[in-house]
Amino acid sequence: AAAANRMRSARGIEPLPIDELRPYVSHGARGMVGRAFNVMTDDARYADLRNEFLREYESALCVGSALFAGMDYTLKQLEQRGIKWGIVTNKFARFTLPLVQALNLSNRAACVVSGDTTQFSKPHPAPLLHALACAEVDASLAMYVGDDQRDIDAGHAAGMRTVVASYGYLGNGVPYQQWGADDIIDSPAEILRLLKGAQAR
Repeated sequence: AAAANRMRSARGIEPLPIDELRPYVSHGARGMVGRAFNVMTDDARYADLRNEFLREYESALCVGSALFAGMDYTLKQLEQRGIKWGIVTNKFARFTLPLVQALNLSNRAACVVSGDTTQFSKPHPAPLLHALACAEVDASLAMYVGDDQRDIDAGHAAGMRTVVASYGYLGNGVPYQQWGADDIIDSPAEILRLLKGAQAR
């Protein structure tokens, strides 16, 4: 959102409220450029705006960025219990890896899979299958937590239990209650409750 607003400000356009840009975050550069400048991918201006956006974003990857409230506690609990966790994102590695490192997660994650790690990106299951292989975890024993319908679709296709993070970005399309996830959580700590429930079964 900050990158998109810097681009608007450079053109003498008023910045947009963060809440107005937030639903487009999951759609990456396409979504942010589209909302900030009302430009679709078939517009002649799109490619240049997208490239400028990516440069702006890369120049300040972890300024004001933080984990969602309760996430660090949840990850520490998983680690204490010997439960592996990882990251699968459609964000390209040139953005993912520096951001994960800046958030001090690089040495904690069992795997970090970016949008260009495999031949396909989500909703294709390939990135999740790659993550499972890296973590040496069977799909039937794993869950994928996401905040976009493509996350749930990819998780199902990979044979994983799927969970919607309702505190995430969620997009502005089909309501998340209709994505067909196995569970919905309202905070990161609820992951621990789901795991406890799974162990009880």
